[in-house]
Amino acid sequence: MKFSEIIRQFGDITTNNSLTTNPAQDIDITGVAAVDEATTGTISYVEGGKFTSLISQTGASALILPEDQTLQTQAQERGIPWVSTKEPKLLFAKVLTIFYQPYRPNPEIHPTAVIHPTAKIGIDVYIGPHAVVQERVEIGNHAVIHPNVVIYPDVKIGDRTTLHANCTIHERSQIGANCVVHSGAVIGAEGFGFVPTRTGWFKMEQSGYTVLEDGVEIGCNTAVDRPAVGETRIGRNTVIDNLVQIGHGSQIGMGCAIAGQAGMAGGVKVGNRVILAGQVGIANQVKIGDGAIASAQTGIHSDVPAKEIVSGTPAMPHKVYLKVSAITSRLPEMYQAFKRWQRQ
Repeated sequence: MKFSEIIRQFGDITTNNSLTTNPAQDIDITGVAAVDEATTGTISYVEGGKFTSLISQTGASALILPEDQTLQTQAQERGIPWVSTKEPKLLFAKVLTIFYQPYRPNPEIHPTAVIHPTAKIGIDVYIGPHAVVQERVEIGNHAVIHPNVVIYPDVKIGDRTTLHANCTIHERSQIGANCVVHSGAVIGAEGFGFVPTRTGWFKMEQSGYTVLEDGVEIGCNTAVDRPAVGETRIGRNTVIDNLVQIGHGSQIGMGCAIAGQAGMAGGVKVGNRVILAGQVGIANQVKIGDGAIASAQTGIHSDVPAKEIVSGTPAMPHKVYLKVSAITSRLPEMYQAFKRWQRQ
């Protein structure tokens, strides 16, 4: 594909390009690559000035650049054609779809799949080998159910949703349209509900629902638990990484991003567009406001206001955390000074 064709296809988010001044730079693009691994024929991207040195070293045949005159000039001097945009990474992600599409099998129901007679299957659905679809399950149009998926009774799955191999969808789960559940994930398993008694733990049955709204993506080996009553709900277009634990009865808003190994106890309420970095832990019943951000390994034990950035354990405002960290690095010398003061 010619570089000019790529620019035309995604021109709605571009602001300038080198072809306007040098049409001879309209070269063939055959693939995509990271800027430090790019070779002839590939297109790559640079997000900002801190990657200036990579432009002088890259083997890419074309670059996606930010609106930075210095970077554009540097690419021009090397004879690398470029296109600029306010969002280089977004444009690169769109260009990538030209050269790669995820595997999607053609519609069919494999003869080894076990499907209960009461299940309702939409049109153009793929159900792979050894998948199990139990009583009263409803699967929407154009859905993809990969091999060894197990779907318990009374589950509803929306149009164009993909369930990857070996994931499990427990009873009373409701999954919207255009969702993706990756391998090993478990949706709607029993929440961790036990009541202490004098003789031990009494199990509280988990009779509620688990709901994934439209456009939710769940990573590998993530668990979204079913509550005793009510529902656990993941808002639309929220993306959840691998190895994440969503406790029973939690409510997560729309457009959130939750990174790997994060975990939340039961009853947590997370607002819209919240970002939880890796290994964030959230205690029972905590509320996180809209637009809040928790950095990696933050331990959250109390409510977080909207748009607050928190770090550390226990969580504190990020600016405070930076000051505390600076002091912590000086503790050995401060301790020695304290001992000298004691002796005096």
